Amino acid sequence: MRIDYHISAVEPYINWDYFYYAWGMQAKSDDEKQQLRSEALTMLHKYRQRYRTHALFLLADACSDGDDIMIKRQGTSGKSQDFRLPFLRQQHGSPCLCLADFVAPQGLGPQTSLGIFATSVDEGMEQDFNDDPYTKMMMQLLADRLAEATAERLHKEVRQTYWGYAPDEHLTMEELHVEKFQGIRPAVGYPSLPDTSLNFLIDELLDMQQIGIRLTESGAMKPHASVSGLMFAHPQSRYFDVGKIDEAQLIDYARRRNLPVDVMRRFLSANL
Repeated sequence: MRIDYHISAVEPYINWDYFYYAWGMQAKSDDEKQQLRSEALTMLHKYRQRYRTHALFLLADACSDGDDIMIKRQGTSGKSQDFRLPFLRQQHGSPCLCLADFVAPQGLGPQTSLGIFATSVDEGMEQDFNDDPYTKMMMQLLADRLAEATAERLHKEVRQTYWGYAPDEHLTMEELHVEKFQGIRPAVGYPSLPDTSLNFLIDELLDMQQIGIRLTESGAMKPHASVSGLMFAHPQSRYFDVGKIDEAQLIDYARRRNLPVDVMRRFLSANL
């Protein structure tokens, strides 16, 4: 499903702490931060009718199979087909978690048990204003925050309405930003999902070009102000860092991804 948002609809979901961090102002005074925020909002309001943000999501019937998640989807013949999403498991600490742990094995739990999503902004927010370096930088950083804010708003709508497992949720914006809600929304490239090549699988499921997202050979998204990832509803789901993996898991993961080990080694170099 695709949703297009007006800037005004997602602006309240911006996490300004990350905006200050991008400017290197996390240690500055509140007055300095507020001045920067005021300048950013003035610019955003000036151009908010020119641009939109965009979201795609899929709610899937899924089950776990070891460290993989199997998604049921309709094939071109009309028959149901399994689509496999492989994941990495922690090898240090206790318990050694894997995202597949938060989806029930086949025959257990609810059918709809996984969300897949991508969000982005109109590419002009990153590409325009070449004649004004300050405005260009400000709009690029606002674009990053708006892509994340779009994911925040989308996730709320999914929990309350589309998936509907938390219809009575009433959280403040501060509580949303510290993730007081049930479930998690791990993004590709972050500690629970370090393999950016998973974007190619997400693209197969969502067709991210619908909202203007293109993938590079490394799995990076263009526009840069884009977010992709998964949604888990399990009450005990939580974020974790996969951390370092050994050669045996690398080989096993490459087999499950159906890719050469040397290719996966490049994607997972930071985890080896």
